[in-house]
Order: sequence, then structure tokens, then C-alpha cells
Amino acid sequence: MDIYHENLQKEIEYLSETIAFINEEMEKEEEDLAEKKSDLIAARKDRYENTVHISSDFESLVDMNLYHSQINNQISNYNTNSQRIKKLKKMISSPYFGRFDFIEKGFSEKEKIYIGLYNLMDRNTGQVYVYDWRAPISSIFYRYELGEAMYDTPMGISRGEVSLKRQYQIRNSKLKYFFDCNVRITDDILQEVLSHNTSAKMKNIIETIQKEQDIIIRDRDHELLIVQGVAGSGKTSIALHRIAFLLYEGLNSNLQSRNVIIISPNTVFSHYISSVLPELGEENVRQSIFDDLVLDAFKGRFGEETRDMQLETLIQSRAKTKGDQRRQCIDFKGSRIFKQILDRLLWHYAHRLIVFEDVYYNGTILATRQQLKNRFLHNEIDIPMAKQLKIIEKTLLEKVHPLQKNRLKRLEKIVAKSEGHEFEIKSFSRLLAIKQAKAFRERIQRFTNVDYSQLYELLFNNRGLLVKLSQGLELPENVEKIVTTTQQNLQKGQVFYEDYAPLLYLKLKVEGNDLFSEIKHVVIDEAQDYSLLQYEVFKILYKNATYTVLGDIQQTIEKTIDHSLYDNISEIFNKRKTVKLSLDKGYRSTREINTFTQKLLGEGAKQNYYSIERHGEEPLVLHQETSKSIDEAIIGDIAHYTEQGYESIAVICKTQDAAEKVYYRLKKSVQITLIEPQGGEVIKGALVIPTYMAKGLEFDVVIVHDVSNENYSNDFDKKLLFIACTRALHRLVLYYKGDKSSLI
Repeated sequence: MDIYHENLQKEIEYLSETIAFINEEMEKEEEDLAEKKSDLIAARKDRYENTVHISSDFESLVDMNLYHSQINNQISNYNTNSQRIKKLKKMISSPYFGRFDFIEKGFSEKEKIYIGLYNLMDRNTGQVYVYDWRAPISSIFYRYELGEAMYDTPMGISRGEVSLKRQYQIRNSKLKYFFDCNVRITDDILQEVLSHNTSAKMKNIIETIQKEQDIIIRDRDHELLIVQGVAGSGKTSIALHRIAFLLYEGLNSNLQSRNVIIISPNTVFSHYISSVLPELGEENVRQSIFDDLVLDAFKGRFGEETRDMQLETLIQSRAKTKGDQRRQCIDFKGSRIFKQILDRLLWHYAHRLIVFEDVYYNGTILATRQQLKNRFLHNEIDIPMAKQLKIIEKTLLEKVHPLQKNRLKRLEKIVAKSEGHEFEIKSFSRLLAIKQAKAFRERIQRFTNVDYSQLYELLFNNRGLLVKLSQGLELPENVEKIVTTTQQNLQKGQVFYEDYAPLLYLKLKVEGNDLFSEIKHVVIDEAQDYSLLQYEVFKILYKNATYTVLGDIQQTIEKTIDHSLYDNISEIFNKRKTVKLSLDKGYRSTREINTFTQKLLGEGAKQNYYSIERHGEEPLVLHQETSKSIDEAIIGDIAHYTEQGYESIAVICKTQDAAEKVYYRLKKSVQITLIEPQGGEVIKGALVIPTYMAKGLEFDVVIVHDVSNENYSNDFDKKLLFIACTRALHRLVLYYKGDKSSLI
């Protein structure tokens, strides 16, 4: 028997032993679960029969609380059992995917370390069958070649030597093959995984994590970690695996899933990534989009323009002056300059526009206007403006209460001396006092009420105020047009998407922020999509959090940015320890598709980019005479690629409006789904989607609709076309009528 077959036999035996242990554990856990379920039902029945259901009696309440506490403990134990069974069931098909042999320095015994989705240990003997991919020792598998290696432990760095690295393909509890690798997670496994069809949901990548990705995932030293990654470099997957790692480590740092939030670009993307963390064993991590934050904060007070609606308007008005003006307005209202203007507005309002008054009650002076102003401006602990004014209001009202009480006593004495109608006079005196107190409150609320939206309106309605507050700052050339347009919109009750961040910033600065105090870590994906003012909002909302920020400056749409974006983000968050990292290798597409998409960027926008050596067919750029013939060709392509076994085929149109028109034409002849902005979910099969909503997603086949020069002609269009084409894993087809886009 040769060495390979000898090793193969040993590996088959170890796999059989591991599978047998999983089955034994599952059987025990299921028996335990059934017993816990029975105990829980009995405990609930016992509580119902032996305790009162409503009582003000202290002893009865103690009994009720005792039962309640016991049942909660039983529920917690039941859930723990249930979660462990889920993990064991996930492991049964493929318990591990890698192994390395490690001899720790100072020891002679070699350890065989098998790496999988979760830890698998015999609690009786202490034998570890499988190490969780997030365990400190597992980092060796992702980072080191044969030879010297090290990893972090709670006691410090442990050093040693790797004598073997091995990878496995295990499916349905059977070992398909294994091979030894000297350097890293070999391209053979990576190629095999990447050659598969994509799914309707993003999948975990624990089998193929690369060294540079692992460094990002396991980083614990930095409060702000910024990643610039090219299209297809795995940014989002890395972010999700990083969350899973931090929660695994959180057993020591007390980080739980409720302490983490993911800020995603849109609802479609949120659905797409929703299965990764549960796959990795982490449930209940909160996801949000900026639109949701706005909706919660404003509670329907303003209009309902979404980010998707804003982009749709910009794309459709790209060739019009109105579109350029809107983009300039968006740039200005999202800038750090505008943030400075808002800060100056707050100062101006506090120091110049609040008209404090001398406060009297019943002939007694409670405070002079100067005393009130001095107290308000002497704010050493930085209490938010609205709260500070309410404290002043409360203090004044508390001073009134004893005066009001004395006033009532005097009135009642008059009543006592009166002859007849005592009740009516007494009631009248109380009513008079209440009215006096109400009038007093209304007088002081003239200067203790402040509304953030009125401040925003003031900035644009008070002619010349914005220019006055911007002394020394560089304003856009069309600032007067921006001011006039915004003033007109506000007068009509129209608030656009670019106004949300300034309004939310003012609201948080004026009223303070008591939300999200439990959030300890924030992941911001598609970093290039947010304005700097939005980052200022994030800083206030999640003031106690650390951050992972991921983006690609080549995938911005409505603005032009460069790497200085990340410097600005770093300045805004101002964390003690910050690191900026780059991912320059694309794993999503074939070499041929990557070469095509990089050419779209042009010479002026070239980036450091390396493509994985996975080859496929060249992208096709095909001419058709009419829109109808394009539709017919796409229908044929969908049938052809479906027959070839491709499971996700995206027809990408420039806008939502175009996507809807194409969908209604195609659906008569082929099974196809329209992805819509709110609540849309990517499913298997053929679908139609606009360019900007496809960002972050990937498909086996991408068919780009109508790449004519009329449809895609300028730098703005180039960004949309780049995003559309970089979604393809295996096949890319572009159709046009008339003249082909000069961008291709």
C-alpha cells in the first residue's frame, strides 16, 4: 500500500470516528432536550395550579417570582440544548475541512488540529475532535506555511512548528478526497468552490479564507478598521465572518449579538446576507439601512424619499441641468463644510436667537433674563440644548409650586370668611391658580422649546444667514441656487433624501442621543455610499462602539471620491487605534470577466487589482437591431444558460423604471422575477434588477440590457456599467442597439 492510500485509510477511520461521536452526542442531546421539554411543561403546569395569578400579597408575589425564575432558567437550558443540536446537525455532513499538525515549542508531542465550523469535544475525556475555525490556534491554518508558526493565547504568544497542512472535501459524511498543501489554502480548493453556482443567499467562506482576509477577520487591536477592497474581494463575507469571530471572542469580552449592528446599503442586500451569520452559529445580529434609522428617528414627520428613489431621480436626470444641480446639492449637504455650518447655526441660535425673559410669578421675580442666559451658556458638561432648556423650565416651575400653594391658602382664607357659596368660590380659586400656572408655563416655554426642523428651516429661510455662517469656508458656486431651491421645497413641505442627514444631525445635537447605548460594534458596508455628514451621525448614534468600515471607491455612483474618503472617516471617528487595509485580489469573476471590467475603468481610474486564475468564456458584447430583438435574445439566453445548469441569471437594467418595463415584456415568455427596492429578495432563477440595487450581489450569469451609447455615455454611466458587469461569476453578456457605448 502506498503512502497516499495509507493516509487515506487513516483519514477515513478518523472521519468515521468523528461522525460516530457526533451521532452519539446528538442522541444524548435529543434525549436531554425531550426531558427538559417534559420538565418545562410540568413546571408551567405546577405554577399555574399552585400559585395565584394576580396578587398584591408580598408572600404570593415572592412565590410567583420564584416560579418565574425557575421556568426562565429551564427555558434557557432548553434553548442551549436546542442550539447545540442545530450545530451538530450542521457538522454531520462535513465536520471539518482542514488539518494541520503542530508541535508546540518545548513539547515533543505532535498535535493533529482538525478545523471545522464549530468545536467538537468529548467532555468526558477532553479529546478535541474538531476546533472551531475562530479558535486562536486555528489561525495557523489560514496564515502559515510548513515550518515555524505562532498564534495568540490568553497567556501570550505560543510558538511552534507546522509539519503538515491538509485539506479535505467532505460531503454527506463521506471523504471525497484530500491533499496536502505547503503554502496556504490552496487554489485547488478555492477554484473548486468558486466554480460552483452561486445561491440566492450569500454563503460562508470558512474553507477558503485567505491570509489577508484572516488578518482582517481576527483583528482585535483596533477600534476602527477600514478596508478598501476591489470588486469581488470578499469584503462583505469578511465583515460577517469578523462579526462571528468577535462574538466567539466575546465570551471573554462580554460582546453579544445584541451589541452588534450591520449598516447595509439597501433591503435587498440585507436579505441577501441574512443567512451567513446563522450558518456560522450567530443569531439575532441586528441589520439596518440608513433609511430605517431616519424613519425611526423622524417617526414619519418628513417625506418618504428613499436612497433608491434619490438614485433613480439622479440617473434619469443625468443629462439635464436639473440633475447636475441636484448632485451638487447632495454633495454640499453631505460635506464636512455643511457640518461646520450646522455647528455654527447651533452656536448662533444658542447665543443670539434664544430670547430669554425676566421671569415673574405673582409679583415675585424668579430669575432675570441675564441669569437664565448665563446659566444656559455655562454648560461645562455639554448637556444637549433641548435638555438644558427643559432643566431650566423644570427649575422655574418647581419654584412656582410653593408660591402657588401659598396663593391657594390665602384664597381659601378669604373663602372661609365669606357667607355662602363657599364651594363655588373655593373651586373658582383653584381654577384661577391652575390657569395662572398654565399661563406661566406657556410664557417660559417661549424660550425653553427648541425644534431641530425649525432650525433647519431658519438656515434657508433667513436670507443671508447661511452665507454669514460660512465665513472662511469654501461654498459651491451655485450655493444661492441650493439655498433658494431648498427654501422653496421646505415651504412646500418637501424634504429630500439629502436633507435627512443634516436634519438627523441637528436633532441629535439639539436633543441628545439615548438610543443604541447597547451597541458595541458597528459594521458599515459599502462605505463609499455614505456622505461624511452621515458618518458624523453614525458617530453620535453609536458613540460607545468600535467600527469595521468596508468600501470600494470605484463603486460609488453619484459622486467622485478617492482614498481621502478613508482619511476623513478616520478623522471623524477619531479612535485611538485605527488601521486601513487593502484587498486587491478579486475572487468573484473569471479572469476574462475581470480583464473586461478593469478596462471599463479607463486609464485614469486604474487600481491595484489581481485576479484569481480561474478561466472561462470571454464576455460577449452583442448588437441587435431593435428592443424587441434584444428581448428575444435575452429570452433565448435565459433558456440556454438554465439548460447549462446555471442557477442565477440577472438581467441588469440601468434604472428601476427600465427594469420594470423589461420585466413586463419578458415575463410573457419566460419565468422571471422583478427585484423591487423595498422588500425585494434575491431568489434562484432569472431576475431583473436595476444597476444600483445589484451592488454587493453576485450571479452566475449577468446580462446587461441596452449598453448603447445613448444609454451609457458619460462618467456617471461608467460607474453604473462597472457595477453591473462586476456582478458576474461565470458568464457576462451585454446587448445594445444602435451605436455601442463608447465606454466599452
